[in-house]
Amino acid sequence: MKAIVTVVGKDQVGIIAGVCNRLAQYNINVLDISQTVMEGYFTMMMVVDLALCDTAFETLGRNMKDYGESRDLSIRVQREDIFSAMHKL
Repeated sequence: MKAIVTVVGKDQVGIIAGVCNRLAQYNINVLDISQTVMEGYFTMMMVVDLALCDTAFETLGRNMKDYGESRDLSIRVQREDIFSAMHKL
């Protein structure tokens, strides 16, 4: 299964490294990544592969949210199929 990870917050050193390291702890592979900084705010969207992750999806989402909050970031993990359905015209 694939998922979409979004990260938003004030720009700071190590955001990408921190999020990627945290995902790697769950055996999650980053397939695609896009990031930008707009007027001091960092935004990132990642497509990730959950095939090797043995953590329940809800637990993963909660843990990534908690990690984000510890760094003053908003991190959200959504299933790719639900994300795609929500963003269709």
